[in-house]
Amino acid sequence: MRRAVVTGGMSGLGAACAERLERDGLEVVRVDLVAGADRVVDVSDEVSVARMAREVGEVNVLVNSAGVVGPNVPLWEVASSEWRRTFEVNVDGVFTMCRAFVPGMAERGWGRVVNMSSMAGKDGNPNLSAYSASKAAVIAMTKSLGKELAETGVIVNAVAPAVFETPMNAATAPEVLERLTSLIPMKRLGRPEELAALVSWLASDECSFSTGAVYDISGGRATY
Repeated sequence: MRRAVVTGGMSGLGAACAERLERDGLEVVRVDLVAGADRVVDVSDEVSVARMAREVGEVNVLVNSAGVVGPNVPLWEVASSEWRRTFEVNVDGVFTMCRAFVPGMAERGWGRVVNMSSMAGKDGNPNLSAYSASKAAVIAMTKSLGKELAETGVIVNAVAPAVFETPMNAATAPEVLERLTSLIPMKRLGRPEELAALVSWLASDECSFSTGAVYDISGGRATY
């Protein structure tokens, strides 16, 4: 049985991905900061991540879904500490998890990594400069890593969702949520199970000739 690690696996898109991968027959290790997670780990803490990697053992699929929205203000009002924390979770967390688990995948000759980016990483959302910049960094990291691993049997791709029905977005200011939804031609929020279906394919043997790519799931907001 293949083993998957899903960060942010206790809520929102991460939980949906974990549930779908379990239905696909994988053993899933949910990593989160909340009680009840299989591993309570801060993904930005490289010491904790390295310890977890040693304890968990062989991992075949890695879904990096842990993330924070960060400050919702104009760039010049963003505190340095808020900027750094957004990057620590959204970028450093992906880097740290990949560094911990990718070498084993490459050594075994098979692996799937799915990194959660965002439409914000492609378009940039006003008043979400830290979040947008961090998600753009995830896209660039995914492209580089995909090319580095292209001949190893390890495939690395990113998913760029628009606004979805998640607890994280439930805390988003209504006017911000309304504006973001208005940019979606389908005029609705995405459902977590829709994204999980895409991640299911990206984590499977069927996804065999795509790496370093960014898959939009945006209700038509982005077609590039």
